[in-house]
Amino acid sequence: MIGAVLFLMFLTLLVGGVPIGVALGLAGALAITLADQTLMAMPTNVYAGIAKYPLIAIPMFVLVGCVFDRTGVALRLVRFATTLVGAGRGALASVAVLVAMVIGGISGSGPATSAAVGQVVTRSMVKDGYPRPFIAGTVAAAAATDILIPPSIAFIVYAVMVPGVSVPAIFMAGMMPGILAGCAIIVPIVIISWIKDFGGKNPDRDQLSVWRAFKEAIWGLMAPVIILGGMRIGAFTPTEAAVMAVFYGLFVGFFIYRSMTLRDLYEMLVEAGEISAVILIIIALASVFAWSTATLGIVQPIAGWIVGLGLGEYGTIALLMIALIFIGMFLDGVSTFLILLPVLIPIAMAFHWDLTWFGVILTMKIAIGQFTPPMAVNLMVSCRIAGVTMESTIPWVIWMILAMFVALALVVVFPGIALWLPRFAGMM
Repeated sequence: MIGAVLFLMFLTLLVGGVPIGVALGLAGALAITLADQTLMAMPTNVYAGIAKYPLIAIPMFVLVGCVFDRTGVALRLVRFATTLVGAGRGALASVAVLVAMVIGGISGSGPATSAAVGQVVTRSMVKDGYPRPFIAGTVAAAAATDILIPPSIAFIVYAVMVPGVSVPAIFMAGMMPGILAGCAIIVPIVIISWIKDFGGKNPDRDQLSVWRAFKEAIWGLMAPVIILGGMRIGAFTPTEAAVMAVFYGLFVGFFIYRSMTLRDLYEMLVEAGEISAVILIIIALASVFAWSTATLGIVQPIAGWIVGLGLGEYGTIALLMIALIFIGMFLDGVSTFLILLPVLIPIAMAFHWDLTWFGVILTMKIAIGQFTPPMAVNLMVSCRIAGVTMESTIPWVIWMILAMFVALALVVVFPGIALWLPRFAGMM
């Protein structure tokens, strides 16, 4: 009974427009009160929810994303990718996906990448003959790969919440599925562009040589190498890698591109502080929600009921796929993990699934939800930038959703796609 009240209260507050962090905290407090437990447990759980060393990486990676956005890295990456891909039908749309994947190796946030890439490529794609709804769908789908390609804020939260999963291991595990998802999205984009004759119509396109464009983009291309390479060789932890990435971005902005000022630095610190505060407040208050579900014995009956349906491994994964994609339409990956992991991990353990692989497929499901209408968070951002309604993107984005489904199915059927790299690197 109390469990039903807990989730009903949370959903009611969410529908009523209450911020998700506040809704989680209030629902958890109500459940604790109804169970005659002391509310003095709340401050302890709020503090314990964020007093974890790996979480320090979150504000640092958020700041990295802000730094590289301001330095003009995205624009230089677009120019370099364009010189490689060419200027034909579907070329610039494919470039948008490739650039989003690289930016994902810097920011780790889907909506942030959707905004950064959308602002850079939308005007160019319109001049090149792409319709605005197609542009919005392409950018939103491309940005969805960013919670898979490390550094991923969702992966950090998952590793913190799930015992036995390390941040470096799940970062490595997300690399190949992230690349696979990006390549899968490019396939329908190119096919649609060829059929509908999208692209290749901008006579004013910059004619840069590959070498010159590469020299301009090399500093942006090196950022993911520094972050992942440093962790691989043991030079620094994920948290330290985030700090190193910040200093690297500031060095590029101030001394290489010389596109940043002290005022820009102040504005970036404020922006990163605001975004990080929102994320960490949600994490802190969600710990109250998670503690109440665990203490009141709500989690095990739900997990036991799902396992007891007799659907088997693939049937259960399909059920979770449908549920998480639907939830991903409304919530970001961090919020989804905070709310559902207490239920999902017992299910994974019941089937003896590898928890690192399980984290990757959960994240892929959430990524699909982020650009699935009607409440896709990435699509909201890209539609706002492109100046179109979300409904107008459906004829295009549906094919990208199906392509991502194929990539997800491959990772489910062949776990080695996710697990080969961390095993090869000796992280598992």
